[in-house]
Amino acid sequence: MSEPPAQPSGLWSDDALWAARAIQFPVLFLDAQRRVHQANPAAQALAAKLVGDGRAESLVALVSDEQWAAALRDGYWKGIVRPDPQHPLALEIHCGQSPDTDHCLMVVLDISERDERQRQYAELQRTVDRLATAQEQLLRSEKMASIGQLAAGVAHEINNPIGYVGSNLGTLQDYSSALLSLVEKYHEVLFSENPQARRQEIVQARQQLDIDYILGDLPNLLSESREGIERVTKIVQDLKDFSRVGRDQKMQPADLLQGLDSTLNIVWNDLKYKVRLEKHYTSLPLVECLASEINQVFLNLLLNAGQAIEQRGTIVLASGCDDEEVWISVTDSGCGIPPEAMPHLFDPFFTTKPIGRGTGLGLAISYSIVAKHHGRIEVTSKVGQGSTFRVVLPIRQEPAQDPSETASPPSA
Repeated sequence: MSEPPAQPSGLWSDDALWAARAIQFPVLFLDAQRRVHQANPAAQALAAKLVGDGRAESLVALVSDEQWAAALRDGYWKGIVRPDPQHPLALEIHCGQSPDTDHCLMVVLDISERDERQRQYAELQRTVDRLATAQEQLLRSEKMASIGQLAAGVAHEINNPIGYVGSNLGTLQDYSSALLSLVEKYHEVLFSENPQARRQEIVQARQQLDIDYILGDLPNLLSESREGIERVTKIVQDLKDFSRVGRDQKMQPADLLQGLDSTLNIVWNDLKYKVRLEKHYTSLPLVECLASEINQVFLNLLLNAGQAIEQRGTIVLASGCDDEEVWISVTDSGCGIPPEAMPHLFDPFFTTKPIGRGTGLGLAISYSIVAKHHGRIEVTSKVGQGSTFRVVLPIRQEPAQDPSETASPPSA
């Protein structure tokens, strides 16, 4: 390309030239033949970066006739000018023509890095989504593993009421047969020729069928059966609430003490034969949270407390709150935690339990859940005397923060 001609007088004032030089993005002044008359330092720097010679004409040479025509026609063009797979180059061109001359102002922006950053961001977002899915699957797997550990106990808790409901139904069937027989006797006597003379037959039938006992026992049987069905329904609902997990859930106000009792209902069969339970509840406000995930934390802490007690012991559940936070604690009278294990309690796959009794994920997942709720888990323990795990949660959640701003597990 030939040397650019001298700038036509009057096209750019001194003020315009000074403004163009001060602008941080590349600005060029061209004539109808696309010859460069003026270029600011940013344009020369971009030419040096993209082509290597620092000449503004090199920027213009990167643009084809078709691309240039589109930029003049529409005032704007964006696209790939160098489709090299290793080093692609994309430019964004803004053109403005003077109404009195055939000269134009050209602004050139290198959007290659911007597009690359967008691509990297999209890839990062996909990675975050995959990690979120993996975390969700891990949480569900740990929940199902916990349910698996409790399966026999949960089955017993369901079979026990189902058993006496079934037995009661057999008795109710016998009672209904007796009552129907008495009704038939009443019908026979009522429509006989002399009902008054046959009243004694009804009295004898009542005695033979033991109707007075049936009438006394029937309400108890119905009440006991209804209580058994409600017990099974409660366990099934607790399991359903406990197993729910998903990213589509939103934090909502929840009754934490109700969730704790619901979770205790699931795990109780594993505890009731060796644990004396104490509850020291203080009324709590509704807490903004994912209730099913907080219940997972409660389940892990209750299981750990039960496993820490070898023969007989006590588990104390307590709660409290202030203006901004609530807390729920689980205290056991078990074996305690060795001092050297305390710094690693929340590490994934770390466990002090015998092989086969723990995955080492319970406390790690619990910490992750509580951290997501902007809360904390406080731990105190003495070997041979027991441990206390206190879950502290804010009553209201703050607006979402940058996911990178997460705290490291606390030193217990």
